[in-house]
Amino acid sequence: MTEYYFALYLSYSECLDYYHGKYKSVQVTEDGGKTVRFDAYHLRPFISSLGIRGRFRLTLTSENQFLKLEKIS
Repeated sequence: MTEYYFALYLSYSECLDYYHGKYKSVQVTEDGGKTVRFDAYHLRPFISSLGIRGRFRLTLTSENQFLKLEKIS
């Protein structure tokens, strides 16, 4: 298992583009500087009226398959 920690701040209008499928994936830079990409639909549970704001933990299997995305603060 591999874990990546990152902060994500998107406005509500930016989130709508992801929610409606305009973008298929999200690319973030994790705390160690590595670029990580995952399917955008994993963000849907975290969208609020403010958009997405916070720190997240992305967990992947040892084969780099998505396992879970959690908001940690």
